[in-house]
Amino acid sequence: MLAAGLGVPVLAALNTELGRSIGSPAVAAATLFTIAFVCAAIVALLTAPQAVTRLATAPKHLLLAGVLIAFYLLSISWAAPVIGIGNAVFVVLIGQMIAAATIDHFGLFGAQISPLNVTRMSGIALMAAGVFLTQRA
Repeated sequence: MLAAGLGVPVLAALNTELGRSIGSPAVAAATLFTIAFVCAAIVALLTAPQAVTRLATAPKHLLLAGVLIAFYLLSISWAAPVIGIGNAVFVVLIGQMIAAATIDHFGLFGAQISPLNVTRMSGIALMAAGVFLTQRA
């Protein structure tokens, strides 16, 4: 997960520069989604080809995740050139902490319930303060 986290600002920077160099953040995002699709499809076919047949029976609301990843990539592609990669990722991190705490607190989407208590809220606030200070340094 650390490697995935390290990749987020790199992804944002690469996609921002691609969008800038071709003149369209949306075309840059669509290109990256095409590459991501091919990579994910290869891994899926090599590791779990039987799951492809079960996809038709999966709950349709779970496909919203695809819309959310598109929203994320398009948003950061348009925001990063204006406010900077660091600031864009900072805002994303704050949103992730709020969403993760909410999902865990209520056990949404089948997540294990982890109530939001004073200790957890303090930890989230400390993380947010740390990210904020990092951007102000």
